[in-house]
Amino acid sequence: MSATVTPNDILQLGMGFWGSKTLLSAVELGVFGELAKAPANIETLTRRLGLHPRSARDFLDALVALRMLERVDGIYRNTSATDLFLDPQKPSYVGGVLEMANARLYGFWGSLTEALRTGAPQNESKGAGSDLFEALYADPERLKRFLRAMSSISAGPAQAIAAKFPWADYSSFVDVGCAQGMVPVTLAHAHAHLTGYGFDLPEVGPVFRGFVENSGLSDRISFVAGNFFEDPLPTADVIVMGHILHDWDLEQKRALIAKAYEALPMGGAFIAYDAIIDDERRQNAYGLLMSLNMLIETTGGFDYTGADCQAWMRAAGFSATRVEPLVGSTSMVIGRK
Repeated sequence: MSATVTPNDILQLGMGFWGSKTLLSAVELGVFGELAKAPANIETLTRRLGLHPRSARDFLDALVALRMLERVDGIYRNTSATDLFLDPQKPSYVGGVLEMANARLYGFWGSLTEALRTGAPQNESKGAGSDLFEALYADPERLKRFLRAMSSISAGPAQAIAAKFPWADYSSFVDVGCAQGMVPVTLAHAHAHLTGYGFDLPEVGPVFRGFVENSGLSDRISFVAGNFFEDPLPTADVIVMGHILHDWDLEQKRALIAKAYEALPMGGAFIAYDAIIDDERRQNAYGLLMSLNMLIETTGGFDYTGADCQAWMRAAGFSATRVEPLVGSTSMVIGRK
């Protein structure tokens, strides 16, 4: 007997924004940080979080049903995952990207239909004649939030790159578009022989240096200010670009890969990591949705398959290329000069 066809999956996906916004609001309100201090009952959480009595029970119990909280005998506590990853006081905190999603992306995605019809960005740059990065970098506080968000989505891939790439064969690296510095700090902590640089626009420098200093690595990691389209890239044995190529159109992608090739010594390596789409474009839904996010955020950016990136690398001169999974939906494409 054939299985009964139901609309359940369709409806759950269509209404998925309910659960997403519930989690994003929980991060904004500090639910997980509060419960990291101590489990609490509904009366205590209502008072500490500033919730209206009408909303509190459904809100907290929805988080239980979504498996973001646990409740035993009326006492709420974080799950093991939310305690590790959504407590702002822990170095494993990934909520920065959720903070950005709540403050920026959630509203912008409401204009996806317009983006699909016009091909135009729907973010802060809409109607302003500037691009995403001009708008973000013009506001110091917004820039700090953005850089923290980049650290959140780079932490897992950085640990995987530190573990999977043969760093014993190399002594130096440069992280191009380094943001706060999560990748350089992670690599330097994991491999004591490495020295490295972060390369980004000048406005990033103070945030990067502070992050590196707090990590105790100022003697091995330095910041180099520059524009990766206008200035030469710093030279190193390995050049890393994480969540960079997908921001740009095809011509710009090819130009950045060519600049990486030019800056590397013979035998050097180029690592590009993103939410690499599977070659058949059927499985990595996150990567395909990330590409739609680039539609909303940029004037020409898009995500790409591993085969795409390998072809661009070979066209730039790289002699050997491969794709290697990292964590979740993220993979790295490696080219060797």
